[in-house]
Amino acid sequence: MQFIDTHTHLYVAHFDDDRAAMVARATAAGITEFYIPAIDSTYTQRMYELEAEFPGKIRLMMGLHPTSVKENYQEELQHVYEQFEKRSFAAVGEIGIDLYWDKSTLDIQIEAFKAQIQLAKKLDLPIVIHCRESFDEIFAVLEEEKHDRLRGIFHCFTGTLEQAHRAIGFGMLLGIGGVATFKNGKIDKFLAEIPLEHLVLETDSPYLAPVPHRGKRNESSYLRLVSAKLADIYGVSEQEIATQTTANAKRLFENS
Repeated sequence: MQFIDTHTHLYVAHFDDDRAAMVARATAAGITEFYIPAIDSTYTQRMYELEAEFPGKIRLMMGLHPTSVKENYQEELQHVYEQFEKRSFAAVGEIGIDLYWDKSTLDIQIEAFKAQIQLAKKLDLPIVIHCRESFDEIFAVLEEEKHDRLRGIFHCFTGTLEQAHRAIGFGMLLGIGGVATFKNGKIDKFLAEIPLEHLVLETDSPYLAPVPHRGKRNESSYLRLVSAKLADIYGVSEQEIATQTTANAKRLFENS
């Protein structure tokens, strides 16, 4: 079985002591590719070093994370634009709106989100959306920016069935990770109503580790716990989960 971790922060300090061993564990578990979302300019060099350390396995994204949208966000956006001028990336991400940590920056978060969606449309690339306590605001922007070629992933989808259908209607896949294994995660109650063709797997490591590792450091090998949970939810084999979600990811990123 082959899997793709569509969202993992392998460059952060949490993995500095055992990064190679962690990647080896993931590879042994069948994870063949790791898609790496950006946060802000302070991590860019570490992302490039990660790519060089594991050739053929790492696919980098570039973007400005909403929690990094501060007073200097225009400079940060310029950094994003400059990186795209230098080289190619798999997606524009992770981008979006986060109203959990700071509601006071909503206006500039929206501005940065729109600017990066417009960049993705110009470059014909997928977007990877961070949405925390901000579904209404995210959907309002997507409605304004919708386009036939706009596509991407609602990273760490934790919404309702109605919100899932709306996200899919905007051309988005749903990124499913450790939350699907939580007793209070809620999405496990309705996921079976969403066809598998709309899902991709992710870990968001080192965050959101699935049960039985909840509360501890997450890593890409734990993607198998998510796939096992989805196999149970859908009543299919884990092989079918692997085949379909991997195909979905490859289809999304095929032109990037």
